[in-house]
Amino acid sequence: MATKFKIKRGDKVVVIAGREKGKTGEVVRVLRTESRAVVQGLNMVRRHTRPRPGEPGGIVEKEAGIHVSNLAHVDPQTQKPTRIGYKFLDDGRKVRYAKRSGEVIDT
Repeated sequence: MATKFKIKRGDKVVVIAGREKGKTGEVVRVLRTESRAVVQGLNMVRRHTRPRPGEPGGIVEKEAGIHVSNLAHVDPQTQKPTRIGYKFLDDGRKVRYAKRSGEVIDT
């Protein structure tokens, strides 16, 4: 069974460990079974691809997954890494919020 993460597609994240440490980007995909997220423009790898009908072969650069433990949300106010909490609004919606500033992340 796949686990649930606080990181979702479209979130702004910062890498807190590894080769890309300190860089920020937007989450493109979340691979729940592998506990990884693909971040736009980060962790680029080269793949040697074979030509297919309609596609030329060659060396292609694309993003590889980063483990979610190495990612942190970017606080919307301070632009620094923050942890995420959950709370209920007055209208009954459950939303994510940044623990550093208290600002709601979900709209």
